[in-house]
Formats: sequence, C-alpha cells, structure tokens
Amino acid sequence: MNAIISATAHYAPKKVLTNHDLEKIMDTTDEWIKSRTGIHQRHIIGENEATSDICTHIGRDLLEKANLKPDDIDIIIVSTVTPDMLAPSTAAIVQNNLGANRAWGFDLSAACSGFLYGLETGAKFVESGQYKRVMVIGVDAMSTILDYEDRNTSVLFGDGGGGVILESTESDFGILDSILRMDGSGGKYLQMPAGGSRMPATIETVENKMHYLKQDGRTVFKFAVKGMADVSAKMLEKHQLTGDDIALFIPHQANKRIIDAAANRCNISKDKVLINIQKYGNTTAGTIAIGLNEAVEQGRLKEGDYLLLAAFGAGWTWGSMLIKWGNPS
Repeated sequence: MNAIISATAHYAPKKVLTNHDLEKIMDTTDEWIKSRTGIHQRHIIGENEATSDICTHIGRDLLEKANLKPDDIDIIIVSTVTPDMLAPSTAAIVQNNLGANRAWGFDLSAACSGFLYGLETGAKFVESGQYKRVMVIGVDAMSTILDYEDRNTSVLFGDGGGGVILESTESDFGILDSILRMDGSGGKYLQMPAGGSRMPATIETVENKMHYLKQDGRTVFKFAVKGMADVSAKMLEKHQLTGDDIALFIPHQANKRIIDAAANRCNISKDKVLINIQKYGNTTAGTIAIGLNEAVEQGRLKEGDYLLLAAFGAGWTWGSMLIKWGNPS
C-alpha cells in the first residue's frame, strides 16, 4: 500500500516585503540580494497573524480541493520551527480551527527539511492501514524570529507555506522512497539560541537578541550544497534513474546557487527545476510545499511522472524523496 497526494494547497500572507523595502531599513541593495540569493521579494505576516492562521488557510483549501469534510481527516502534522507557542501545539490549534474533531496530530521540527520529514511520517501512518487520510502542512513565519539589523540573515527568509492530503492506494503511484538524514553536530551553525529550556527568556536574552535566528552563512552554504546534491544523486542511483527520467525537481528554496548545484549534480535540465525563491524567499518548512502546489496549478505534473524533492536545513537535517505522480481514484 502506498500513500498518494490527493490534494495540494499553499498560502502566502498578503503583505509583501521587497528588496527595495529592505534598502530603506538596512545597509543592502536590491542588486546585492538578487545576485547572491536570487530573491526579489518575500511575504510577511501582518499584525495578529501567526503560523496557525497560515496553516488554517491551507487546511481549508485542502479540504475543499479534496472534497472532504473536516471529520474525514485522521491526523494533522504541522512541520514548523515557528509554532504559535510551545504549548499547545500548532497542530492542535489548526485542528480546532478546522473543526477536524476526529483528528489527532502534532508539530514536527526539522527546519527546512520539515515538510519532507512530515511527508515521510504521514506516509507511514497511511501505509500502516490504520489511518485513511493525513493532512501534512509545512509553514513558517520566519519574520517573527529575524533580526532586521542582521542583513546577512534577514534578507533570506519569508513567511508562508503549503500542504497536502495523503491517502492510501494499492497502485504503484505515490511516495516511492525517501532518504532522510540528520547530523546534530551542525546545529551550532544555524540556530535560535534562546527560548527553550536551555536558555529560557529573560531580560538579558531579549536585550542580547538571542531569540533571533543566528547563522554562519558560509558554513551553511557549504554543507547545503553538498548535502542536498549528494542525497538527490543517491536517490536516483538507488532507483536506477537519471536526470532525464525526472519530470520535475522541486528543491528547497534557500539559495539559487544551491539549487543550481543540486540540479547539475543530478544532470537535471533547468526546465525541469522549479524555482520560485524570487517570489517568496526561504519559507523554511514551507518552500517545497509551496512549490508543489504551484507545479500542480501550472500543470507541470502529469500521471506517471517521476517527481524528485530535496531539502537541507538546520540540525543539520536533509533528505530527498521520490514520488510517482498520479491519483488513480
């Protein structure tokens, strides 16, 4: 039994923050950002808006597209590093907002690899035969943990995300395989130091900006290029596929140079690589989910196509997933 994706959706907040807007508040330029990252703009949540609100938009859209009622959902998995709060889980808030009274669920934290981790987890629940439908959502509101005086980090990220409905099938369509990895020794290079049990919030942690994302950009770039490229190539090799066999490659949208390196390693032509970083920036757990729904809306996937996903994020976490696209029902 395989898990198929029966519906996709994404949502980005209405407020847009362009590179020109950032020029007004920090020492940077539109050209500097575009040449190094490929980003032109990003979406930012508004006042009284949080991760659960984005998730709720996505969840309602998924239910409508799949022609499902809230009670048809068995499990809700929210992949995020920007939960509304530590407790209750964002998944619980979304469950209540949707009225999915039969569902249980949880938040999953794997940074930029979160959506892949969530897909793999949801797929295993479906494949077990105990659960029929799992909603997997990847969303982050990165603007809430960014220091906009740190030009090297804050220009990279945006808010938003997407999600899918996973259902069971006895066909050969669906999620075929995943290779997921983690190396905790890399955690020190990309982290938010304060706010957990190690360093609870105090006046000092706030004054010292310890609740903002900190990263060693060069180290992250080096490991991301190698990690995402290696795992994608390994997936193709494992299944005796080449870049020509892949109909579409949706990589995590962190940096266009990282994306290009991964595609080149797998010999996937540029026309088969989905790139939308220019519109959204890095939405962390949201990037692949946003790209997947845009691909569906643009008609870039047809039944029987091989879809390759890849991500790299804080942790270190990284991975690749192979999907045979189609919904036989």
